[in-house]
Amino acid sequence: MTVSILGCGWYGLELAKGLVNKWVKVKGSTTTADKLPMLAESGIEPYLIDLSPDSEVTDPDFFECDVLWISIPPKARTGNGAEYLHKIERLLTLIKTYQIKQVLLISSTGVYGDSNTEVTELDAPNPDSESGKVLLAAEDLLKQQTDFTTTIIRFGGLIGPGRDPGRFFAGKTDVPNGEAPVNLIHLTDCIGISNAILDKQAFGNTYNAVSPSHPTRANFYTQAAVASGLQPPHFIEEKENWKIVTGVNVGEVLGYEYRVMV
Repeated sequence: MTVSILGCGWYGLELAKGLVNKWVKVKGSTTTADKLPMLAESGIEPYLIDLSPDSEVTDPDFFECDVLWISIPPKARTGNGAEYLHKIERLLTLIKTYQIKQVLLISSTGVYGDSNTEVTELDAPNPDSESGKVLLAAEDLLKQQTDFTTTIIRFGGLIGPGRDPGRFFAGKTDVPNGEAPVNLIHLTDCIGISNAILDKQAFGNTYNAVSPSHPTRANFYTQAAVASGLQPPHFIEEKENWKIVTGVNVGEVLGYEYRVMV
């Protein structure tokens, strides 16, 4: 099997390294030429791929693969949501040209708005953020296609090496929404769920990938700050604009058990 990972960032790089260790042929892309040697040193076939409309760089060999893993950020908060959707539309053409049969999109639980309730993959997304709206549009673009099978992973908030949650609110006061639940996932489980999908060939599904533990923002981030030796934050005791995201398919389809409980 050949897996091409579009976007070897914080998550994509770790996924690629793990697959290489399992003797999977991995092609990895970056938009920065300086990162190509680092990919090669990790046993990843490195490619410079940039789908930006004004500076497109592609390589036909990158798209010669069994599975295309799309792991590029929408950057909607900085006003680049339209460019992200352009990249997805450009990918559609490339996927069809090279007849890729399995496409996996990294999305986010941000496709669910704060509905003050619990949501699963069975509930229709209703995003209330620009990033969530862009990601849902990308999901729909891919799922509408019939030339290939689309798999969606919606990650919760990402924590792990280099993303210490203790730093997120350390020392801050009057942080709102202290009693709202968190929806997080550790990098270990991001990789574990991704591997389970590949191992079981469990394509064509949508997976909410979120730790089943949902402590309050106040409890979680205060403990994380203390554990990191930082000044704990102070939260306002209120519960407004929240959701609990639960993943049905991670357990029922993959049989996956989370390794890191937040």
